[in-house]
Amino acid sequence: MKIETFVFGPVMTNCYLVYDEGSRRGWVVDPGMNPDALLARIRELDIKVEAILLTHAHFDHIGGVEAVRERSGAPVYVHREEADWLTNPEKNGSLFFMGVPMKCQPAERVLTGGESIELVGQTLKVLHTPGHSPGSVTYVWDDVIFSGDVLFQQSIGRTDLPGGDYETLMKSIHQQLMNLPEATRVLSGHGPETTIGQEQMTNPFVTGGLTNR
Repeated sequence: MKIETFVFGPVMTNCYLVYDEGSRRGWVVDPGMNPDALLARIRELDIKVEAILLTHAHFDHIGGVEAVRERSGAPVYVHREEADWLTNPEKNGSLFFMGVPMKCQPAERVLTGGESIELVGQTLKVLHTPGHSPGSVTYVWDDVIFSGDVLFQQSIGRTDLPGGDYETLMKSIHQQLMNLPEATRVLSGHGPETTIGQEQMTNPFVTGGLTNR
């Protein structure tokens, strides 16, 4: 399995294309705004996209949903706490941050957290990790997690947006993510890749050196 990273939109949002070279099947995580490079790569590799996985439904993570869904026919997965954010520009933040309303069609798959998703012969576990937003999820796949805006390299997601809560976020990080193996790769919604072990040692929010209130 291969993972390719794309960076889209005004706040440099990470989007991930995960695929199997042999079967030419894969999935997309968080397609951001103007995903032309992603769509071109999918065409170049002739990948059948089986799912569009959203870590949460803020505008910068859903800007390319309709373009990818239209081209691929793949179902969109989102947590139930943010299912209506896809159709509501006030909730997904596009109206406030961009000044332009962003709407998507409803998701085909609504998650609750705790379930497993089978894609391309692989199993992904869904962790409900709220705090940055009420419906934030982390997808755990083998030794990789897609953490959205929950955990970053030496930082954490902001909690000053509607539905955000610092104590809830820290509970999600400490009780769920920090219990994963140290070698687990963290592919987050912004910035470079890291590992759980690296964040256990160097992330000032995790080690108690900073707060993000």
